[in-house]
Amino acid sequence: MTPTETASSQGLAPQKSPRRLPLSLFWRTFFLLALLILCSSLAWLQMFRTQEYEPRTLRNAHQIATVVNLTRTALMHTDAIARVSLLKTLADEEDVSILIREPGDRIVPFGNTGLENRLVQEMVERLGPGTLIASSVNDASGLWVGFEIERDSYWLQMDAERLQPLGGTAWLNWLGVTLALSLAGAAMVAGLINRPLQRLSFAASQVREGHFHTSSLDEDAATSEIREVNIGFNRMAERLAKIEQERALMLAGISHDLRTPLARLRLETELSVADLETRDLMAADIAQLDAIIDKFLDYARPEASDLGPVLLSGVISQSIAPWRQNPRLDITVDVAEDLMVKADAVELVRVLSNLLENARRYGQGPSDGVARVEIVARVHEGWVLLRVRDQGPGVPEEALKNLTQPFFRGDAARTAATGSGLGLAIVERSVQRMGGTFSVFNNSAGGLMALMKFRQAVAT
Repeated sequence: MTPTETASSQGLAPQKSPRRLPLSLFWRTFFLLALLILCSSLAWLQMFRTQEYEPRTLRNAHQIATVVNLTRTALMHTDAIARVSLLKTLADEEDVSILIREPGDRIVPFGNTGLENRLVQEMVERLGPGTLIASSVNDASGLWVGFEIERDSYWLQMDAERLQPLGGTAWLNWLGVTLALSLAGAAMVAGLINRPLQRLSFAASQVREGHFHTSSLDEDAATSEIREVNIGFNRMAERLAKIEQERALMLAGISHDLRTPLARLRLETELSVADLETRDLMAADIAQLDAIIDKFLDYARPEASDLGPVLLSGVISQSIAPWRQNPRLDITVDVAEDLMVKADAVELVRVLSNLLENARRYGQGPSDGVARVEIVARVHEGWVLLRVRDQGPGVPEEALKNLTQPFFRGDAARTAATGSGLGLAIVERSVQRMGGTFSVFNNSAGGLMALMKFRQAVAT
C-alpha cells in the first residue's frame, strides 16, 4: 500500500495520474524491433506472392493444361493396341492416370481459395468449356481433370502437388525459422542497447542516494557515445563527492566556530545581566540560535549508515518522553509493542521529535489551544505504515507540495512560532536516508497527517 493509497483510505482525494504500462526500455525496444521485422516479413511475403508464387503457379497450370491437351491428342490418334501401351507409359513414367468418367462419379470441385479458382479458370480457358477440375473423385484425392474425346469422357489424374511449386508447406517452415531467428536477434540487439542504460540508471540512483564512490561506469565502452556519457557521469560523481566532503567539513567548522562564542555569550549573560527577566529572554534567544544551528546540521547530516531492527514502541516512548508533562500537548499511541522496523534508532527519534515539535507549534485545536496528536502504526505486505496526525487547522492544498521544501512555511496559522523552516524537510530527508518514504496530507477529519513507510524488520 502506497502513501497515496493510504491517504485514499483515510478519505482523502489524491491526484490522479495517467496510467501507463509498466514497460521497460528493453521490452519497448524489443517490441518495436519485432514489429519492424514482422511488417517487413509480411511485406516480403506479399511481394513474393504477387511477383513469384502466383506467376509460377499459373505457369504450372499452363503446363498441366498442355499435358492434358497432348494426352488427349495422343489418345485421339492412337489405335486401341497402342492406346493401352500409351496409358501404361503415362502411369509409370509421368505419374498420370487416365480413367473412364462415369455419370455417377462422386466429385469434389477444386478451388477453395481465390488463387485456386483463378487456376481453374485458366485451365478451363485452355482446355475448353466442357472441362471439369476436381480435387477428389470417388474419395480418391489428387488433381483430376475431366475432358472429352468425341463422345467419351475421361478423367486424367495427377499429383496435386504439381500446383504447389515450392513443395508444400516447407517454405512456411523456413519462414517460421527465419522469423524466430530474427526475433532472437532483436532481443540481443535490444539487450545491447539497454544494458549501458541500465548501468547508467543504477549509477544515477546511487548518486541520488549519496553513494558517490559506488557509481563508477566503464570508461572503455565499445561505442564512443556511451563512452563519453560514462566519462562525463564519472567526473560529475567525483565532483559531487568532493563537494559533499567539503560541505561536511564546512558544517563541522561552522558548528564549532558558532557554538563556542554562543556558549561564552550565555555564560556572560548569566553573570553580567542583573535583571532576571531580561537575562531569561537573552538566554532564550541564545537557545533558539543554538536550536537553529542544530536544525541546519540535522538537514545537512550525511546518510544513515547503521540501519537495523529497531523496536518502534521504544523509539516512540523515547520521543514523547520530553512532552509528557506539557499540558499543551496530548499524545495518544496505537502501536504494537513488538513491532520492529528497519531504521536507525537515533535518526528515527529525531524524525518523531521534529513531527511532535511541529504539531505542538502548529497543531493546536481551535477551542482549547491543546495540540492533540495521534501516532498509529500498521503493517501491510512487509512494510510498516507510521501515521502522525494532529487536529490543527491544516494547510492550504496548494501549499502541501511545498511543505517539505527547505525554509518553506505555510500560512500564518501554522507559522506563528519562530523556527528555521527545516522541520519537515529534515524529516523527509531522514526517512529517505533510512530507505522509507514520507508524505504529508490534510486529513479529511481535520488537521495535518504525516505518513511514513518503513521496511518491517525481524528481531535478531
